[in-house]
Amino acid sequence: MILVRLLTQTVLLALGQMWSNKVRTFLTTLGIIIAVVAVVITVAAMVGLKQFVLDQFATIGANKVWIFPRRPPEARERFSFRQIRLTVEQVDGLLANCPSLMRLTPIMQLNPTVQAGERVRQGVLVQGIRPEWHEIEQRFVTQGRPFMRIDEDERRQVCLVNDKGIEELGLDTDPTGDFVLIEGRRFLIVGVVETKSLSPMFGGDEALTEIYIPFATGLMMRPEPGMYVVAQTHTPEMFDDAKAEVRFFMRRVRGLEPEDPDTFGVESIEQARSQFGTIAAAMTGAVGGLVGISLLVGGIGIMNIMLVSVSERTREIGLRKAVGARPEVVLLQFLVEAVTLCLVGGGIGLGIGQTLVLAMRMSGADAVKGAEIPAWAVVLAIGFSAGTGVIFGMFPAVKAARLDPIDALRHE
Repeated sequence: MILVRLLTQTVLLALGQMWSNKVRTFLTTLGIIIAVVAVVITVAAMVGLKQFVLDQFATIGANKVWIFPRRPPEARERFSFRQIRLTVEQVDGLLANCPSLMRLTPIMQLNPTVQAGERVRQGVLVQGIRPEWHEIEQRFVTQGRPFMRIDEDERRQVCLVNDKGIEELGLDTDPTGDFVLIEGRRFLIVGVVETKSLSPMFGGDEALTEIYIPFATGLMMRPEPGMYVVAQTHTPEMFDDAKAEVRFFMRRVRGLEPEDPDTFGVESIEQARSQFGTIAAAMTGAVGGLVGISLLVGGIGIMNIMLVSVSERTREIGLRKAVGARPEVVLLQFLVEAVTLCLVGGGIGLGIGQTLVLAMRMSGADAVKGAEIPAWAVVLAIGFSAGTGVIFGMFPAVKAARLDPIDALRHE
């Protein structure tokens, strides 16, 4: 109880000293204010940027896995494209031999000439897919019907188009039932698939004309196509298991020796998310180190002004000691004053930082619209402020506590 009363009186005394020297107090705490504002803005901006990137990842799908041919960099001349390309047999074997995979679809890409009525377009993006593609890519039809298993089994010449395709090919608003010519073959449009553009950060751009045909039908047009596989694992956490299963199966069917490098790649969005999280943490740590320099400068200012305060109040200290004040009480008084000074600076910094973060969010920039100050950052800022007061206020406080009362009373 006595300690609480002593602390309260000391804090009130410190606030009184600060109020009587407002300009000096402001200039002294300026370093702390700048450091706390820098901490708050940096952390808030990183939180907003991280959320923005994670949202972009989420649009792709957290449990998607890509399997693709890859020529190993250490043996580029050793393997031809024919040796590294995926085959239909390998693709069909993946689902049976990799229990972590829930569904998959091979994707082959053609860039043929497409004709609709009198309109002819060169190099249109035409992709061969299986019906599972709709679930994996979360892209469904807005008109007509999606691909069905019978389209694949019977190698039907049917296709899906997107909105951009309707516009560029001059098709009817509802084109289902119309025909287009793809490399001279007549395809029936059975549905309109929704357009889903990738974010620019993943290489996405303005929506293009897209036409989709059954994968088996595409094989008739390209008997040995280049293809890759998009698969889904049962949960995002199963990527490591899926990668191990795919690697075991692919190396076995390709007859690779233990010393041979992989001639295929397996990647997931979860892997990229994890890598981004590591990079974001490293960036936050690096920026935090730079902000620590501001705290050091602010702390030196605090130490300087406290030494001045001890010098100005030497006679007061001598008088207190002469009437019985113990050294530890004098030390506590100046230490509390230093911490109070830093906490006031930290509080002002938090207020300014919060205002700037709100302005950042209102700026409309996508990358920082989710910026916010997490609770741990507030605790960190206050902790840093208090710690700075303790560290840099200790020396002046010890100096005041060790003053000889007789010498102090003689001080002019």
